Amino acid sequence: MEGLGSNIGRLAQKSFLYLITNRKLFNSEEEFLQALSKALKAGVDIVQLREKDLDTLRLFCLSKKVRSLTTQHKALFLINDRVDIAMAVGADGVHLPGSGLPSKVARELLGPKAIIARSTHSLEEVIKEQDSGIDFLTFSPIFWTKSKAKYGPPQGIEKLKAVCRISHIPVVALGGINKDNAAITLSAGAKGISVISAILGTRDPFLATKDLKTILRDF
Repeated sequence: MEGLGSNIGRLAQKSFLYLITNRKLFNSEEEFLQALSKALKAGVDIVQLREKDLDTLRLFCLSKKVRSLTTQHKALFLINDRVDIAMAVGADGVHLPGSGLPSKVARELLGPKAIIARSTHSLEEVIKEQDSGIDFLTFSPIFWTKSKAKYGPPQGIEKLKAVCRISHIPVVALGGINKDNAAITLSAGAKGISVISAILGTRDPFLATKDLKTILRDF
């Protein structure tokens, strides 16, 4: 693929929807996979499997199931942190946390065609990643959200604008984003929006995804 970081070119000309998983929002793995399938059918562009509590074998098994769903719906699939699992299941790449492998090491392991993303939570971290060879970075939290509260107060729209201005790497906004604030987030310069509960925490993941995709398309 060619485009963003030379790897995700089919998304290069549009804003994209990036879904991070949280299976704990569901009563069973089956319910989780059903909800994920609905979101993918409605047009999620990228799925990041982020289930940090799973041991290696359970994560591998779940990753294979999610890989099958994303392939079926022609979406990209990233594994959180675990380069080994990404390689084992044929994922499209990894999303590295701040404490994860250096971006250049992940690139050496996964090769030039893999998608590599990195979490950032400050302007300094964004600047540090500009020459790392990653395809995009997530910047968070934009708005308050329980899952990102440990990273401190929300960054806000003005900080997001500053990050988007200085970054030559596409920026994906993360943290508290929903259909009510997605448009203003995109207007700040974000290439994409990343959500969890705005899709997986709703009664109808298909409809929730459609609503967000409409905002992305109309922006």
